[in-house]
Amino acid sequence: MRKRSKKHITLAVMAKDIQKQIERLREEIRGHDYLYYVLNQPKISDRQYDKLFAELNKLEEANPQFITGDSPTQRVSERPLEAFTNVRHAVPMLSMDNTYNADELRAFDERVRKQLGKADFNYVVELKIDGVAVSLRYEKGTLATAATRGDGRVGDEVTANVRTIKAVPLTLRGEKIPAVLEVRGEVYMPTSAFVELNKLRTEAGETAFANPRNAAAGSLKLLDARITAARNLSFFAYATGEISEPLADNHYQTLQRFKKLGLPVNSNIQRARDIDEVIDICLASSEKRSRLDYQIDGMVIKVNRFEQRDILGATGRAPRWCISYKFAAEQAETIVESIDVQVGKSGILTPVANLRPVLLAGTTVKRASLHNFDMLAKLDVRCGDTVVIEKAGEIIPQVVKVEMQKRKNVVGEIFAIPLICPVCEYKVKKDENGIYLRCDNPNCVAKLKERLEHFVGKGQMDIDALGPALIEQLVETGIVRNFADLYKLKKEDLIELERMADKSIDNIIRSIRKSRQRPLWRLLAGIGIRHIGGQSAQTLANHFGTFENLISAKRKDLKELKKQERARKKLLQEKRNRCEISEEVYENENKNLQKNERLKDIGDEMIDSFCDYIEVEKNKAVLRELISLGIKPEEAHFQHEPGGLAGKTIVVTGTLENFTRPQIEEVIRRAGAKVSSSVSKKTDFVLAGINPGSKFRKAQELGIEVIDENQFIERIGHKP
Repeated sequence: MRKRSKKHITLAVMAKDIQKQIERLREEIRGHDYLYYVLNQPKISDRQYDKLFAELNKLEEANPQFITGDSPTQRVSERPLEAFTNVRHAVPMLSMDNTYNADELRAFDERVRKQLGKADFNYVVELKIDGVAVSLRYEKGTLATAATRGDGRVGDEVTANVRTIKAVPLTLRGEKIPAVLEVRGEVYMPTSAFVELNKLRTEAGETAFANPRNAAAGSLKLLDARITAARNLSFFAYATGEISEPLADNHYQTLQRFKKLGLPVNSNIQRARDIDEVIDICLASSEKRSRLDYQIDGMVIKVNRFEQRDILGATGRAPRWCISYKFAAEQAETIVESIDVQVGKSGILTPVANLRPVLLAGTTVKRASLHNFDMLAKLDVRCGDTVVIEKAGEIIPQVVKVEMQKRKNVVGEIFAIPLICPVCEYKVKKDENGIYLRCDNPNCVAKLKERLEHFVGKGQMDIDALGPALIEQLVETGIVRNFADLYKLKKEDLIELERMADKSIDNIIRSIRKSRQRPLWRLLAGIGIRHIGGQSAQTLANHFGTFENLISAKRKDLKELKKQERARKKLLQEKRNRCEISEEVYENENKNLQKNERLKDIGDEMIDSFCDYIEVEKNKAVLRELISLGIKPEEAHFQHEPGGLAGKTIVVTGTLENFTRPQIEEVIRRAGAKVSSSVSKKTDFVLAGINPGSKFRKAQELGIEVIDENQFIERIGHKP
């Protein structure tokens, strides 16, 4: 047998050391996850945790042979799902009967006593988390599948999305881990995360979620786990499903075992000797729910011992050994002093009641939402009315009822539905098939500050010296009233503003000057036309080529082009269905159609939204003014750069030396190619930088061409 060289032995030793270092970091991170999510006793700061995570990620990218599926870095799948598959629960996930008062709880206790006879029993009382019930299946200590409750017998597999939840351990810890353990629990969205998510959705012109439960449910059913990962969901475990060997002989001890296995359990769990203690716990919990960072809508009362649960059994839909106690929504009564209309950042007009101050759920409420104008008419709220208010999802005050018997003769008239925006007097219109009235004027002063912040953002015109505080001053003083006014700013305009020194002013002017030749698509994305995001802005910019052509867009031309593109696709599909062409011919022709498609991913709603904006003379005047001020966006066409990249699909992985990620994506798009986030058989080649990750390995498995940065530069013919 040939002896191994010293070099090989040294490399093997180094590899083993690196593997040990990776395993050590994983265990350290898992330990901190356990301290944070299970014991609620974090020992390091978020920054220190992020540093450990970054160190592990760097080592794994440099040594992909050591990456395992249970590594903390592998929580987020980069490949979107095409659809959810069904999962049949080994043990059905039954629902619970509800109670709403102490008498109904006592009636439940009587039924339990009657069935158990003289046997002693006690209860466990838990918070009823207002989230989404899921079942996590662990096999040999590793998370295998995760599924929603569904109809109780069959749910949707949501493993990829649940893996993104840091509170869910990918591997269990400790000793005596069952070979099979199904953990039942609740995925929820913390209140703080819910508020932040709705803020971002409103800023993006999207409909806000009604409550944290809807937000959690929607996040779990996303096909792209990367979006779910950004939603900051969390999890509490509260029961078992199928299990190869019991963890304990009662529920309370099972929850304690959960914690030792690394599963997060809510800390507000108490044992109760009898129904009187149960009722006391329920009433006390109702009072403190406003102080929690998650929503609860009641309590769950369970018989503790499993052998007694077996005796009690279940009906067709619910166990007889547990019941929920539902809280009544906390309400308050007050007077409507006036009604006004609030214009949101996305242009939605919302009627708001100004109230006589009243205490509700721990805070003084002076204003409450009237939802929308349809609901305002249904409730028939008028100035002077006595109304009942409560907090939607325990967060947003809203009017739920008018006390008609208390309506006085001095009550105001029916509130008139506005025809124009109360701020800019722009004609408002109702969303198609929707309930919201909306001001679509991008230059509405009520929306101007947010629009300007978006316009100067990094993904748009990248005017980094213009921060939110300065924009607010510019708008409030009337110096800036539209996008074009930014490019008229002079030193004398800024010198009188707060905290404006010469150096700051020079930075602002320089930053604005640098933005004059950003790519056309970034200018279009920055304008903030509804439904037109970064990708659709690039498609439209590539179609029009120049700023002047874009301003002169014609709705009928875009609609006709889209119609022709659809017709060509339909004809090709029909030929395939009739077997008039082979699969190979179909694939080639379809690829050519996609390559030459001018309005790919642009639908009729986008066309209408874009043209609605362009056709308003006031908007067009601002765009023309931008041109007159010397704004010359880089022109866009699909035959731009050499290298034969037009129509190709390219994936970028690893760190590049000559390009930032936005720069390389822009270069690829300018060459007429498409940037993809995942490797598939449709990928033409992968551009791999330093420390490429899983995309590099996937390309090798599929036999897809991989090139380095120098080879890419050779193909396009220049450096950035």
